[in-house]
Amino acid sequence: MKWTKYRVSTTTEAEDVVISALYDLGLEGAQIEDHVPLTALEKEQMFVDILPETEADDGRAFLNFFVEESEDGKLLLDDRSKESKKNVGEDLSYSLYTDDGQKKIIWERGELLDAIQEALDELKEWMDIGAGTVEVDETEDIDWINNWKKYFHQFTIGNLLITPSWEEIKPEDKDKKVLHIDPGTAFGTGMHETTQLCIKQLWKYVTPETKLLDVGTGSGILGIVALLYGADHIVGTDLDPCAEPAVAENLEMNGLTADKFDFYLGNLISDKEIQDTVGHDYDIVMANILAEVLVPLMPAAAAAVKAGGVVITSGILKEKAGMVEAAMREAGLTVVETTTQGEWASVTGRK
Repeated sequence: MKWTKYRVSTTTEAEDVVISALYDLGLEGAQIEDHVPLTALEKEQMFVDILPETEADDGRAFLNFFVEESEDGKLLLDDRSKESKKNVGEDLSYSLYTDDGQKKIIWERGELLDAIQEALDELKEWMDIGAGTVEVDETEDIDWINNWKKYFHQFTIGNLLITPSWEEIKPEDKDKKVLHIDPGTAFGTGMHETTQLCIKQLWKYVTPETKLLDVGTGSGILGIVALLYGADHIVGTDLDPCAEPAVAENLEMNGLTADKFDFYLGNLISDKEIQDTVGHDYDIVMANILAEVLVPLMPAAAAAVKAGGVVITSGILKEKAGMVEAAMREAGLTVVETTTQGEWASVTGRK
């Protein structure tokens, strides 16, 4: 699919205003480039696997808008006008209804550029939006899915090789456990330090008899790794409906049958029905979530694990590990180990 990219130069303070103004033209889904540092809360909430490397904030920002091209080179945007423009003679742009019933407005390249610049010039009259200039890339052909391949390559965690589908397994890695996973839009790939901390703990505790409860299962990576390490059965819970198809896809990609992994949608902390459905007597309960969620989760986690079993947690900024350790002790668990990697910590307790 062909796209034209409009790159608007502005300031970080004006980002939202510019995005709102250009939305009225049909431009949406802005890709924002700036050097604003992440807050501590954003770092906790960003469970992305490839974190951006940023320079010092200089107040500048660039907004990239991608516009679909029709086969004849026209530009198609959602029409936000109340009535379609039918008289082409009055205006170069006009509206049409696509096959799916969506009303689109057709723009000539120069016409859309002029409309964007006009909107920016109007904003300049009453606020500082920086340069307010527009650059156009008329030749970009974006392959959204395959662009991931430039950034995600196979890597190892101990004796586990994590590899995407487009890379071959090297002869020297033939004896490793292999997790096949491709990057997706909703969940991670295993590169994040919190996930790696969990994988290292699984290696220590999984046995052929292990029954594991994965709270906040996401793409199912941790449960699948446990199965690769020889676990008997996995039960996963999550609040996101997207988790279920993600788990199914990753099980299939790794040659595992669905009967090895049960998934339930719901909140283990507060939903009694989910608690009863999930049950008790797990050898391992695992949760790679935020510290603020792990603390109220501990009573339910302690109830689900059997005597002698372990609760493995991660997703914890190092300075908040004490919160989770205290919550474990209050729930009747004994803290046996706290490990760290980068800014993150994993706390393991035993019942």
